[in-house]
Amino acid sequence: MKKSLLILAMFIGGAVTAQDNMTSKKGTPILPEAGDWSIGIGANSTLEYFGNLMNGNNSAPSFDWQSSPNVIRFKMMKDENTAYRAGVRIGYGSDKETYEAPNVGDQKDEKTSQMAIDLAGGIQKYRGKGRLRGYYGGEAGIGFGSMKTTNTYNGNAAAGETLEDKQGGTFSFALRGFIGAEYFFAPKMSVSGEFGWGLDLSTQGASDTKTADGNGGSTSTKGGKSSSFSFDTDNASGAIVLNLYF
Repeated sequence: MKKSLLILAMFIGGAVTAQDNMTSKKGTPILPEAGDWSIGIGANSTLEYFGNLMNGNNSAPSFDWQSSPNVIRFKMMKDENTAYRAGVRIGYGSDKETYEAPNVGDQKDEKTSQMAIDLAGGIQKYRGKGRLRGYYGGEAGIGFGSMKTTNTYNGNAAAGETLEDKQGGTFSFALRGFIGAEYFFAPKMSVSGEFGWGLDLSTQGASDTKTADGNGGSTSTKGGKSSSFSFDTDNASGAIVLNLYF
């Protein structure tokens, strides 16, 4: 991590030396303008890659998620000092596998389906002038998830075989304020990081598992529910973010 921070400092220092005004040599504005959009990319793996170049223990940098896995984060500039933030993930998956059922000798079709939805929105206000700008604001997020596995037998399922395994649905809600800093090292390209403070609530409903009784019927077993609540500071997964405006 120390090497990564050193590389970041050298990178920013070089950018300052090369560009000492608010436009590039071609006249391109350094800072984003009203109406510009941006996408946020986790830059930690890239910084670690350059930090490890000399020790032989390295792997290629990746196009990482900014914070929560599979949530695309982006912003839209309302004006030079205000940006709207958003995050979105809408996912659905279904898998099917066919094989011989144990203890039965008949064919079994196993189908698994899952769903995940995460949405977030907020507003970000900038302060300061020049390439280094502080920012603050607030955002809220909500998420839903579910998973179910269904087994269909070509024959009479033996006692104890699983017919359906339904995981309890998940729900999450987060509300946070944040403060951070963003440095523009090239035209409409920047690195940023932030701290936050707020609440986080998540729940998961009871699971329901149906098993065969060996006589063509089934029995149902329900699991317990769970929930968690926190009100604390955070650092957005510790990510240093590369912001690309366009």
